[in-house]
Amino acid sequence: MKIKKKLLKIFTVASIITIIGLLMDGDAKEPSMAMRFVEFFAMLATTFILFSIIYYISTFTFKKIKNLSA
Repeated sequence: MKIKKKLLKIFTVASIITIIGLLMDGDAKEPSMAMRFVEFFAMLATTFILFSIIYYISTFTFKKIKNLSA
């Protein structure tokens, strides 16, 4: 149950950052609405995966350091 809550929090942060990034993007908008959705979900997936990797690597590292010092 804890993992679902952590992943939901990571997904929420990734969504907020993706929306802000999409709104601040200065490029010309694609005329196709489908392409806009593809672009949004691709950025959301990329951001979510990167944040998940960073989170799990850091928690694993801190647990290993804690176990070594104890």
